[in-house]
Amino acid sequence: MINFINMTVYYYFVSIYHLILFVAVSLFYYPLAVIVRFSTGWFDRRLFFLHFTSTVWASCYSWLSPIWSVAVTGRKNADRKKAYVMVCNHQSMLDIPFIYRTFLHFKWVSKASLFKLPIIGWNLSMNRHVRLERGSMMSQRKMFKQCAAHIQNGSSIMIFPEGTRSRNGELRAFKEGAFLLALQQKTDILPLVIDGSYKALPEKGFFPNKKQKVILNILPPIPYEIFKHMNTRELTEYIHAVIAAELIRMRTGRHARSSRPVRS
Repeated sequence: MINFINMTVYYYFVSIYHLILFVAVSLFYYPLAVIVRFSTGWFDRRLFFLHFTSTVWASCYSWLSPIWSVAVTGRKNADRKKAYVMVCNHQSMLDIPFIYRTFLHFKWVSKASLFKLPIIGWNLSMNRHVRLERGSMMSQRKMFKQCAAHIQNGSSIMIFPEGTRSRNGELRAFKEGAFLLALQQKTDILPLVIDGSYKALPEKGFFPNKKQKVILNILPPIPYEIFKHMNTRELTEYIHAVIAAELIRMRTGRHARSSRPVRS
């Protein structure tokens, strides 16, 4: 009973610490991001320097956390000179700052409501991330157009193909948008797999109540040549199988079998 009370008090103060950390880091980095945007934006078409600033900003939340440990593996699988359609399973709202720990350059496709948030939403807009209004065909067409422009300009596109986060860590069905984009732009796909983030926050609430290690694995890219003859549904199911197999492997330590097609 005493240990339970002590842990409850401990995580109460940890929650307060994370709230103060979030506010302090945001108030420090947002003005810095504004300065970087207006001092480099005139020559930096991809906004690389601004994205790097945002990457350090987001990474501070886990770097300075006493209870969140994030291990990123497979960094060598990504060619930093190439633009990909990046896809990752989605377990928690914390996936966003955790994925920044890859230090890859990308543009998010994010729901429009996030762009309305003070500071965080302002930074999304300043970085020219892509907003998507769910259920709007006009927004979807605009999203594809903006994503195509970013890819052609050398920026990867980061999408959660599940559309919304899983509440128990299990992989949900994928929507086809990311894979249609990869086919249309003839762009390699870079799969990422994250596990453990759904335990980093309680299912209902914003305050941490346990220590948690999160693993983020960057898988080898899947070249366009491998999937160019697939239709969108086939490609969606294939990438879902790849990520599902890797998720099993990460949890069991065994090599799960996935039906990767042979290049024809």
